[in-house]
Amino acid sequence: MPSRPAPVLHWFLPTGGDGRDPGAVTAVQGRTATATRRGADLGYLAQVARAAEQSGFAKLLTPVGLGCVDPWVLTSAVAAVTERIGFLVAFRAGLAQPTLLAQQADTFRRLFGDRIALNVVTGGDPVEQRAYGDQLPKEERYVRTGELMHIVRELLDGKPVDFDGKHVRVEGARLEDPALESRIPLYFGGASPAAEDVSARHAEVQLLWGEPPTAVAERVERVRAKAARLGRALRFGLRLHVITRDTAAEAWAEADRILAGFDPDAVRASQERFARMDSTGQARMTALHGGSAEHLTVAPNLWAGIGLVREGAGTALVGSHDEVAQRLFEYRQLGVDEFLLSGYPHLEEAYRVGEEVAPRLRALVEAAG
Repeated sequence: MPSRPAPVLHWFLPTGGDGRDPGAVTAVQGRTATATRRGADLGYLAQVARAAEQSGFAKLLTPVGLGCVDPWVLTSAVAAVTERIGFLVAFRAGLAQPTLLAQQADTFRRLFGDRIALNVVTGGDPVEQRAYGDQLPKEERYVRTGELMHIVRELLDGKPVDFDGKHVRVEGARLEDPALESRIPLYFGGASPAAEDVSARHAEVQLLWGEPPTAVAERVERVRAKAARLGRALRFGLRLHVITRDTAAEAWAEADRILAGFDPDAVRASQERFARMDSTGQARMTALHGGSAEHLTVAPNLWAGIGLVREGAGTALVGSHDEVAQRLFEYRQLGVDEFLLSGYPHLEEAYRVGEEVAPRLRALVEAAG
């Protein structure tokens, strides 16, 4: 049996602004000044990208939504001022037609080579979806997402497409002389049964948020089995924040500082917004802390405090560099192939995680054979 490939580490591009403290990412809501002290301009985001590139990260994940700059425009600009790092470009399924999306991705591949992957986002906030003009209910959004992913995959692989689905219809779709030297992978997240069915059928990488290891293991096993029944094999990526320091005491002191800086009104407003969402993944994140700051350590070194104010990925690994590397290694043993990491501020923490945690994780993997 061939050996399993080494784990892949990615970093996050804070396209809604950056600072020492967490804040909302994709939705327009109140943010503290320290969460957005560094604006989402090209100069700063290029700094983050170059730091991640120098620190050995493979790709930069971009969010997509009302509260951040457009990922297609931004990543194209940042790609032009970096050399090697790739981009995991998010797009909201259904807000653009699949032929155009495939054309955009293929153009990126032509201009910058093997440096693009696509993060397909169905959307979990009905209010934000309606702001974009999308009126479909949740279950139908997943039907549409599956149709779109099928068409985009076929086009990016150089195939002509005629497709008559429930929500998406194209006739005579094709890419003109597509750049086929590399395959653009499709990443997809979602925790509902409908989302997992879409991932099993259409994605190359299933994205998970940082839940306790038992929950991650259960999801990996279930989605892997669904894909196997379709004759497919998936990779798995885990989205986590990291608060890592030379000692555990220093790391937890930083987590305490972050928690102490949260405005109670902002926490309350965030939790009210999360409660109205129809995202199963968001509900699972919220359930880890229940909107309370009383019991935030939900597994060894896994802290749910960030989810008090931030939608989506709301957990962080907190500890010494050795502890954080050990926890990542344990997730790796459960079947996680890729880690999509972030820290506040993203510039400084890219260096810290790349220089201190990444080599320790590699050493653990090598020692395990």
